[in-house]
Amino acid sequence: MNNQSEIALDTLCMGVYDRGVSERLESPSICDIFLSFLRLGATAFGGPAMVVYIGELVVNRKKWLDRETFEGGVALAQSVPGATAMQTAAYAGLRARGVRGALASYLGFGLPAFCLMLVLSALYGVSRGLPQAASLFSGLQVVVVAIVANATYTFGRSSLKGVAHIIVAAASAAALWLRVSPFYVILGAALAGILLVRRAGQARPATARAVDVSAAALIACPASAVLGLIACALFLPRLFDLALLMLKVDVFAFGGGFASLPLMLQQVVSVKGWMDATTFMDGIALGQVTPGPIVITSAFVGYVTHGVAGAAVAAAAIFTPSFLMVVLCAPFFDKLGGSPVFARATRGVLASFVGLLLFVTTTFAAAVPWNAVRAAMAVAALIALVRKVDVLYIVLPAAALSFVLF
Repeated sequence: MNNQSEIALDTLCMGVYDRGVSERLESPSICDIFLSFLRLGATAFGGPAMVVYIGELVVNRKKWLDRETFEGGVALAQSVPGATAMQTAAYAGLRARGVRGALASYLGFGLPAFCLMLVLSALYGVSRGLPQAASLFSGLQVVVVAIVANATYTFGRSSLKGVAHIIVAAASAAALWLRVSPFYVILGAALAGILLVRRAGQARPATARAVDVSAAALIACPASAVLGLIACALFLPRLFDLALLMLKVDVFAFGGGFASLPLMLQQVVSVKGWMDATTFMDGIALGQVTPGPIVITSAFVGYVTHGVAGAAVAAAAIFTPSFLMVVLCAPFFDKLGGSPVFARATRGVLASFVGLLLFVTTTFAAAVPWNAVRAAMAVAALIALVRKVDVLYIVLPAAALSFVLF
């Protein structure tokens, strides 16, 4: 790819759209999609903050999507239940290479988190000592805060086009702080966008790549999930309850991965009695120090209750419903893109995503046991991110410092 034709991240942040680039969208191979998202997934700290870095990958570096198409995907991912970053990854793959591309990006992005959680769960099971199992990652908490803070600023600068957008973002963050259901926050943001936002931005360009989802794929995807659940019931009956529970948790996880944790806790601890609350909270802590969405805690639950097979089934089940929703909804969501009312609603939802990032930033920052060393690490990580240093080269030194200092 010609380096002179690459769009800098600043272009994305400032909302400038180069129509000439959109006409030269790349058509990646399935292997390229998988490997690109596998590498990104290995440094996917910060939950929904990784949406910004997915945008940098698929819009700026790889040129698989144009900016408007990607922002539409973010709005879709924010509007349906599940982990927002995972769904955005699936949408990017879907737009680039259809359902196979969606599977490649989804698996690539989530695989590092699953593998690392499996290792940490095994260490936890042997030692029952969470500090020993996660000591290498304890310093990464401050890097996560820097990543999310940078993503809040970056995405906010790109998405908040006026006073109305800022009001929606601030109101969304305030509602989340007041523990309003994310489902109602998103609905309120969409309605506020319709009523308050007068300019919805540029219409989606005619050169944007259409969603490649055939009728056969629309039928095959949910059918495969149902068949998988039936097979689990027939051949792995002891894992069927686990799979069904995780499927249910994901279906009701409006507002991203963190929205799923209270329901998972209630079901696993209070209803099923599979573990005590302390053990479950240890699993959440491990989920926070691994890359990827916090709902990878499901793999911890599966491992503690049913070993490696349980971890695999739980992880597959927690991500299946949201993947299907993205694949099934994307074609219809795309057809609505030309409606001015829908465009304003989408801008409202995008503004609410900025509010979500702000809420996550403050939540993560409040959970860090701050001292001078951690504060210095956070500032250094934030400066590196602002200077566009690759996240991988920030996470690796932070992990090494964490091992030495903590």
